Amino acid sequence: MVKIIAKFLKVLSSETDPGQISLGFCFAMVAGFTPFFSLHNLFVLLLVLLLRINLASFILGLGLFSGIAYILDPLFHTIGLAALSSATLEPLWVVLYNMVLFRLEHFNNSIVMGSLLVSAVLFIPLYLASNWLIQKYRDTVLEWVRKLKIVQALKASRLFQVYQTLSG
Repeated sequence: MVKIIAKFLKVLSSETDPGQISLGFCFAMVAGFTPFFSLHNLFVLLLVLLLRINLASFILGLGLFSGIAYILDPLFHTIGLAALSSATLEPLWVVLYNMVLFRLEHFNNSIVMGSLLVSAVLFIPLYLASNWLIQKYRDTVLEWVRKLKIVQALKASRLFQVYQTLSG
């Protein structure tokens, strides 16, 4: 876990596009909030591997959002139950349940439905917020750290130059 956090901090400091890091968090939210062995999580994993998404942010976000999901499960249940017991949506649920693909998805489970709805609603706001936070981190915190005398002294040392050569 320490290696993943170190890689993530390295990614935050690198030239990686903030959008790639943010998308990693957003897809991790979808996979972390919903039960892991779901059909849509297979699709999320496929998108993560096919698109240019930062894997370190996805893995770190997956651990974070999976932990948060246990706390939010009662909320997911309430939202999912409200959506599944809605009289206006009942014909839609009947049609979807009669399809094998959606039956495998377990949309009739209130926690699956609620967590998927919450993650769908929060996807774009999380993307925008994390993009903004990454940019602010790079503009303020990272620049402040780079200007510290000790960091400049370490970068000027022979040991750091050898490390840079070996690490590639």
